[in-house]
Amino acid sequence: MKSRVVLVLALAALFLVVAPLAAAQQQPTTAIAPPQIRRVEPPPADATLAQLEQRGDELRTEKAYVDAIDYYRAALRKDPKNAVLFNKAGIAELQLARYREAKKDFERATKLKNDYAEAYNNLGVVYYIDRDYKKAIKIYQKALALQEATASFHSNLGTAYFERKEIDLAMKEYLRALELDPDIFERLSMAGVTAHLASPSDRAHYSYILAKMYAQAGNSDRCLLYLRRAKEDGYDKLSDVYKDDVFAQIRKDPRFADLMGEKTTVIPQ
Repeated sequence: MKSRVVLVLALAALFLVVAPLAAAQQQPTTAIAPPQIRRVEPPPADATLAQLEQRGDELRTEKAYVDAIDYYRAALRKDPKNAVLFNKAGIAELQLARYREAKKDFERATKLKNDYAEAYNNLGVVYYIDRDYKKAIKIYQKALALQEATASFHSNLGTAYFERKEIDLAMKEYLRALELDPDIFERLSMAGVTAHLASPSDRAHYSYILAKMYAQAGNSDRCLLYLRRAKEDGYDKLSDVYKDDVFAQIRKDPRFADLMGEKTTVIPQ
């Protein structure tokens, strides 16, 4: 599998919202950290399984991913069939752009626990990074079959569909993600999701799709926000906003006229 560094606009890792470290099952993010040198002592030989896992979690929180992996591997030597530890190690490997190692860890986690939805989702992320969208879709669907009511799984699947230009299917997944978590796309946009898209035109189209989705949900503020982003990125079909009934209410908003007409707002001094 190719090892290519994914560019990101802010923090976070691969389209996913990171779960709290206190949770047993966690998801990766999309921001990939640069390689790191070790900065802590190796795992103590007399440490318990729980101590090793806890310290690995702490180090991952501190973004000391190399050290975190050392602790997770030490814990796995004590409990080699621990699916959660393999999933956590895979997340740390993913943060270091070690995609081959991450893939092996997530595959191991799913083999040890075949109903481990988060690990399937994370495995889908690896395939997404490698641009194998067909495989990513299949694995995201597996995660959703196990745990349907997870917004990030739906948004990941939607973005994989988007990359394949299957826009209707992408919209369906995005709408379900929004239903489950009204703020998910705000977090994802700040996390650099659009940085994964191939070109400015793809990013512009993605913003337009989200604007349409928020219009359907009746959220004028976010609809206008994404329309602005689509316009700034040069979406070539922005005039569709005048024809699509989904935007009927948005077109009545004075801010819509300002946005489309590029009017200047004067701020009182």
